[in-house]
Amino acid sequence: MGRRVLLVASIATGVVVVIGNEMGFAQSGGQQVETLPPVEVTPGDRARRGRPATTHTRARTRSPRVVYVPTAPTPTSDSAAAVEADKIPAAVNVVDSREIARTDSLNITTALDQRVPGIIVNEVAGNPFQPDIQFRGFVASPVAGTPQGLAVYQNGVRVNEAFGDTVNWDLIPTSAVRSIDVVTNNPAFGLNALGGAVVVQMKDGFSYQGAEINTMGGSFGRIQGAAQWGKQIDNFAVYGALEGLHDNGFRNFSPSDVRRFYGDIAHKNDVSEFHLNIGLADNKFGAAATVPVELLQRYWGATYTTPQTSANKVGYFNLTGKVEATPSWTIEGAAHLRIFKQKTQDGNPTETEPCEADAGLLCFNSDDVPANGLNGVQLANPFPAGAVLGENDRTTTKSTTAGMQLQATNDDQLFGHDNRFTIGGSFDSSVTNFTASAELGTIGPNYVVSGSGIFLGQSGEPVSIGPVSLRTVNQYTGIYALDTFDVTKAFSITAGGRFNDARIKLQDQIGTELNGYSTYDRFNPIIGGTYKITPELTAYAGYSEANRAPTPQELGCADPARPCIVAAFLVSDPPLQQVVSRTVEAGLRGTKELNIGTLSWKVGGFRTTNSDDILAIPSPVLQGFGYFQNVGSTRRQGVETEIQVKSSALQMYASYAFVDARFLDALQVGSNSPFADENGNVQILPGNQVPAVPRHRIKAGFDYALTDQFKVGADAIYVSGQYFVGDESNQAPKLASYAVFNAHASYQLTKNVQIYGRIDNLLDSRYATYGTFFQTDDVPNFPAGGVAFTDPRSVSPARPRAFYAGVRATF
Repeated sequence: MGRRVLLVASIATGVVVVIGNEMGFAQSGGQQVETLPPVEVTPGDRARRGRPATTHTRARTRSPRVVYVPTAPTPTSDSAAAVEADKIPAAVNVVDSREIARTDSLNITTALDQRVPGIIVNEVAGNPFQPDIQFRGFVASPVAGTPQGLAVYQNGVRVNEAFGDTVNWDLIPTSAVRSIDVVTNNPAFGLNALGGAVVVQMKDGFSYQGAEINTMGGSFGRIQGAAQWGKQIDNFAVYGALEGLHDNGFRNFSPSDVRRFYGDIAHKNDVSEFHLNIGLADNKFGAAATVPVELLQRYWGATYTTPQTSANKVGYFNLTGKVEATPSWTIEGAAHLRIFKQKTQDGNPTETEPCEADAGLLCFNSDDVPANGLNGVQLANPFPAGAVLGENDRTTTKSTTAGMQLQATNDDQLFGHDNRFTIGGSFDSSVTNFTASAELGTIGPNYVVSGSGIFLGQSGEPVSIGPVSLRTVNQYTGIYALDTFDVTKAFSITAGGRFNDARIKLQDQIGTELNGYSTYDRFNPIIGGTYKITPELTAYAGYSEANRAPTPQELGCADPARPCIVAAFLVSDPPLQQVVSRTVEAGLRGTKELNIGTLSWKVGGFRTTNSDDILAIPSPVLQGFGYFQNVGSTRRQGVETEIQVKSSALQMYASYAFVDARFLDALQVGSNSPFADENGNVQILPGNQVPAVPRHRIKAGFDYALTDQFKVGADAIYVSGQYFVGDESNQAPKLASYAVFNAHASYQLTKNVQIYGRIDNLLDSRYATYGTFFQTDDVPNFPAGGVAFTDPRSVSPARPRAFYAGVRATF
């Protein structure tokens, strides 16, 4: 371990490449031993990747390493289907374990936000551990009712939850992550890959050896701890990671409690490799959501209509295997089981009110429409005169998903040229039980909804509310094939496609209105090529298609005349069409050795057009109600650039992304916008921008070693203004742009102990990452004396300046 290594980085790939006289291990504070990111192998290793290398063998390795990236949702990071980055006909974005560790965060989205040009993070739910990840205008969000546009995989298993395709980033242990690839322009990643796929690969005992304990605390009651351990014994290896966190939050009623575990047991020899990995998590959040700007002007930690809580639990195991069946054929397979449980409670205004004709009875959304109890009888009014009524909306979601996949890869030459052919298939089946209820209550001056024990039954016509009990069955089947053919040593062509079949069954457990059965089928092609203009410069271009089937949640709430409350109280609705995206992408990437270090860069452009896009439309009649609707065609196009300089003492990066998202068809939709017409609608015109998609994103950062022990660094993100959700007609002023600066430093006390600290939001900027509109006359402005609100804007405030410090010990 005493030999020196030369570290260089490729910004075109986003991962560290090791060249020269090296041992094959990397240091991460003290003596903890961790192998290099899984996408890096020497050319000679491709034919023998199943063999466990010894230290002696690694010490003799002097060949330049080549970066490989996944081309299909395979269960191992060292998959035979991975292809050299310079042969990928699309942008390549990889975040490795070092870049994740640099953030000192237990949230993997922090590293993605800093390092991937097209990504931004929105805290729609009002909690940093439940963020929306938006890439090129497509979203992977934990918020129910958000139309999802990114597929997310963990060890080859799709983790978009079955009921609404939501992504719960809090369930992924950060310290156990080995690498994250953001894949674009590739339909092999199946449903939801409209804008791309986020591929998370986890560590194992072959890639991580040693132990680490890391604890940190700081502002807003933050205390967190993480431990990981890995060991290899001959052909066996074991790895485990445990994380825990508590944070009070800077807003009222917004604590976070995170507890999660990941483990892997593995065996490999010259021709095979097998893994059994398991994961557990039990997390609880106060999700404070958006808040009226009039309340924020008085207090930055304000909340509006609470409680808003969620509790997520997950347990899963994956059994994966890889066998070199012949010198040129590799067979990979996996079987998985995932059990997900979620409970939410959401305090809201209510459309229940005393009847005008008889104040002793309750009516719903009208003076003469009864508000009924669970027994179907109109409710008596138990509330005192003048009370502000609200309701606690609760949901439970229990999903069990099982699936399997099989893949074969061949690397025989074709007509005397190098060729890599992959064919595979997958099948996933999910059963979900979903329930929802509404408890009436009163809203106090602190905007807390106090329950009364009285639950609403079926009420309202055509707008309705009432208990829901729904069973859904999702069956997703996919068959894909990809081939990368080297026409010359410099020119490679990739072609293939995937056939997706989605079958969704809804079974109403109370009545029959929600019953339904929908099927969606489509073949999505890909064609592209790369050309190495010089050894330091590569050009790429590609075209692909992808599709997204409507979720059970969307299928149960798609009628403008019968909207659903917070996408939970479902009603019988007309069918939705599947979304189809068509993407073209082209660019350049390269590296250059300079006196100050290695310069790496990339620049690329993309255009994605969606047909039958689905949006969540707020009801113009009822606050908190909405529906899903096909809105014709939309387009997202833009440019991404990135540059990095890296030497032994200094690392710098900067990126710029331009994303232009627009509607292409004329359409009238409901809105809570102050510019809506007398019927509560706004008119979308071709060319209007899609809300909540900022056009400009600028990122930069550096790390500098002042001495061998003392390192400092900083990073910055700028995001331009965006239209408020609900302002599809682009008539209201935009949510303001923002810039946030962070700083960090570390000091190596001993060989095994490091102390570190960081300051988030260094300049204490007050900014919001998301904005929408709300009904100003539903609840009084209590801090202003109980008068009505006058400003319909409601936003998600970002965390103020925060200080954190910690210690890391490695063994």
